[in-house]
Amino acid sequence: MGTAVPPASYTQKDVLDTFGITDQRIRSIFLRGAIERRNLTLPPPGPDGRPAAETQSELLRKHTETGLRMGREATERCLKDIGAALADIRYLCCVTSTGFLTPGFSALLIKDLGIEQSCQRLDVVGMGCNAGLNALNAVSGWAAGHPGELALMVCIEACSAAYVFDGTLRSSVVNSLFGDGSAAVAVRAPGRGREQRSPAPALLRFSSHIISEAVDAMRYDWDESHGKFSFYLDPEVPYVVGANVETAVQRLLEGTGLRTGDIAHWVVHSGGKKVIDSIRVNLGLSRHDVRHTTGVLRDHGNLSSGSFLFSYERLRDERAAVPGDFGVLMTMGPGSTIETALVGW
Repeated sequence: MGTAVPPASYTQKDVLDTFGITDQRIRSIFLRGAIERRNLTLPPPGPDGRPAAETQSELLRKHTETGLRMGREATERCLKDIGAALADIRYLCCVTSTGFLTPGFSALLIKDLGIEQSCQRLDVVGMGCNAGLNALNAVSGWAAGHPGELALMVCIEACSAAYVFDGTLRSSVVNSLFGDGSAAVAVRAPGRGREQRSPAPALLRFSSHIISEAVDAMRYDWDESHGKFSFYLDPEVPYVVGANVETAVQRLLEGTGLRTGDIAHWVVHSGGKKVIDSIRVNLGLSRHDVRHTTGVLRDHGNLSSGSFLFSYERLRDERAAVPGDFGVLMTMGPGSTIETALVGW
């Protein structure tokens, strides 16, 4: 796999000072959320020296340019990581929720990188932070039907292109949380005569748990007062997720003979400190169990659909997983939904 972020990294204090935010309530939101730094693509300074206001058109251009640059870097690093070439890619799935493009990132990356024109593709757009696992489900299904052929999923989230700056507490929570990033992961089912064991885990099964009564808890929709799209995050989200996460995991493990205590590795979306704490408490996990998730939150913030892959990369690099271990991948997002996958080494 491979990841990429913009070159500019800002502490939370950097962001507050850059935008000239002095309201102590807003500063508290930024400084007490367990996030130290985020990679962001901030607008150039205006006449007053502070970042200039951006129109929806400018934000969409940022989404395209920043996203394409990060997606290209993540894809190239992923291929280098597995010793593959661009010509080996047979299926490309791109995931994003920070802007709407037609044609989408899959077509743009195929052109930009010179991927074979016969490459099959899919764009998953607008599903939110949970979308990485929804897309991985589709990618693994394609791979299972094409043994030995290489599929790539690339999550591309330019969250700097999806914000409203109005000084309210509602928008400040969102603006304090998200960072820019892209993550690419390769998926390949063993082909005939290629049954050697891989150090990467096998995707064993997927499960969804949709909380329909909280359908409006997370939204990205048009804000008439600002003339652009904005993200709404209900303050009850951590408690909604926490109240349902045990059911979601039980559904995933049903029929496997496994229990929560049998899971050695937890790769969870870095949705925010309160969300992570709620999941940890309700599943009886230790801080060590979610160390990679909290580490990604600390260093990058919430990277939307690709967050869990940044956490998985840290688990992989740690080399803590051994044959026979099981792990759970988990993402949460609009719907409201908790997506899970069971993996085994």
